Amino acid sequence: MKVFIGGVMQGSIEANGMSDQGYRRAIADVLQARWPDLEIIDPHQLHPEGRDYDTDMARRTLEDMLKLAQQSDLVIAYVPVASMGTALEIYLAQRSGVPVIVISPLRYNWVLRSYARRIYADLAELHEAVRQVDEPLELATNGEGAP
Repeated sequence: MKVFIGGVMQGSIEANGMSDQGYRRAIADVLQARWPDLEIIDPHQLHPEGRDYDTDMARRTLEDMLKLAQQSDLVIAYVPVASMGTALEIYLAQRSGVPVIVISPLRYNWVLRSYARRIYADLAELHEAVRQVDEPLELATNGEGAP
């Protein structure tokens, strides 16, 4: 099973910076501790220097990541703040039939409400859910969905 970890990278940073990407390891670690055979697809791990790409390379990389999200079995997106790239991943994955779960305090955001099957408030809530389900896809159906 392939799990794509999407999430904020640059967000609303005006300079050529990047948000802390530690959430990716936290998500991957809890998933792989429970299900060691999962294949984790992490765009930041695949392109750690992506913020330095020229526009053409950035566009190709974005499109490649969107395809990977669409070809995954589950998308988990970390969205503590609005993220344009993550919104694209969520939308296209859902439209391709891939279940999407989101970790975000933005539970009333229209994009998240419309395209996520489940919204977890924070990483701790996701970690608790991982302990309670038998398989990763149940994370998208366990408990209450988006409001």
